[in-house]
Amino acid sequence: MIGLTSLSINERALVPPKLNSKRASLVLSKIDEILAWEKSSDRERDSQFVELGRYLCEVRTGQYWRLDNLTSFDEYLEKKFPESRRKAYYLMAIHEHLPKIPKTELKLMGWTKARELVKVVRSNGRDFDCAPWVHKAMELPREEFKREVERHLTGQEIEPWDILYFKAYKSQLPLIERALETAALMLGTDKSRGYCLEMICADFLAGANLEGGDPGVLLLSLERLFRLLPFPQKQQFLNGLERAS
Repeated sequence: MIGLTSLSINERALVPPKLNSKRASLVLSKIDEILAWEKSSDRERDSQFVELGRYLCEVRTGQYWRLDNLTSFDEYLEKKFPESRRKAYYLMAIHEHLPKIPKTELKLMGWTKARELVKVVRSNGRDFDCAPWVHKAMELPREEFKREVERHLTGQEIEPWDILYFKAYKSQLPLIERALETAALMLGTDKSRGYCLEMICADFLAGANLEGGDPGVLLLSLERLFRLLPFPQKQQFLNGLERAS
């Protein structure tokens, strides 16, 4: 009997909440209005993302998606956010984790900075000090604020980065991919393609300046190549220099 009673199911937990059709219809229409406005104005969720996150949380809690004859909240998000449901969850996390920050300040900092701020809240928990982080979010440029958050979470200094855009013909892609794959085998598969490309460029500059070139460029190239090597290869290189000297 003890074993049987311990397997009893809480039937109340399985009963869905009573659907408030009037409120559900209002909230769902508000979400549609915001999404339609964003699509027509071709702007990011930088002005109405606070309301959108709040409405989405209410749809999930009240199971308003049942009004559209859907089977789950995920199905609702897939319908309303066909490109990426991740953004919807970001907006909901902002609403749930940043309730103490005034809406006006959240709107001023923008949803991408608010998303980064959620990471700090999750990491610090009750020790989260709201005021200085809000000040940083308001004052720092977006990429600099992201680096500040990464520095706080990892305890490491994050090097500034950028994205390169250039055209490559399809006939060139096999050679480029082969070079990146070869560099990855030398550096380790955990290295990014950016590191692999840097090694290829450093190797080229080192060869180009080996004889009669710029010694400064040669030294820089060799230094970057050395830094990119895994630790065992670094040690092997240093041992080779000791034997050569």
